[in-house]
Amino acid sequence: MADSLLVNEIFLSIQGESSYAGWPCVFLRLTGCNLRCSYCDTAYAFDKGQRLGIDEVLFKILALAEAYTHKTAFQPLPIVELTGGEPLLQPGALDLMSILCDKGFTVLLETNGSLDIGNVDERVHRIVDIKCPSSGEQHRILWENIGKLTAQDEVKFVIASHEDYEWARQVVTERALHRISMVLFSWASPLEPSQRDPSLRPVPPGHRPITRRELAERIVADAMCVRLHLQLHKFIWPPDQRGV
Repeated sequence: MADSLLVNEIFLSIQGESSYAGWPCVFLRLTGCNLRCSYCDTAYAFDKGQRLGIDEVLFKILALAEAYTHKTAFQPLPIVELTGGEPLLQPGALDLMSILCDKGFTVLLETNGSLDIGNVDERVHRIVDIKCPSSGEQHRILWENIGKLTAQDEVKFVIASHEDYEWARQVVTERALHRISMVLFSWASPLEPSQRDPSLRPVPPGHRPITRRELAERIVADAMCVRLHLQLHKFIWPPDQRGV
């Protein structure tokens, strides 16, 4: 139903990921995901949600964003991010993003990279995952999306192991991704026991966990043109806290 969305949660917090980290942001977390990455920390959004009309969703977003309806000297506020789950599984997400852009919002889309991003409004800042081997979902990458990226988009590699790093380094270098969009190397924060859903893919054999320090040192040593990415909200609130 394009006139409604299955919503897991809507909340105002601090943007913890991407180049927008640190800015106040309204989050719309949609229900449903077609992947089961080994490190997923939002498994609660796989199937729990409430169906809301797009007008109702928009009303809730506007209410949360009301205090930020202005522009700073550095960044247009408010920011709205659609995340999940996987937002592109729901056709209504495309319409909502266009409506939010029309209203002057800075709109971010967090997508797992397995679905076509070509129909997303060109004003939206698309943050597109490229799944590393430890995710267990590497085979689901839609490589055609790379040809649709622009300079305002971002590419994210979630890195949980030394093997992930080597693979991501090779992909970035061979495809010159840093010349197309900003590239994020995101350290995979270990899951809390309450976050580890039984449906998640196992980590493939032979993977050696990498610490955030080791990841930072590898990026510098290899002169990678990427941005180290940590989940800021997990340094502020408990790692398994929702609504932040």
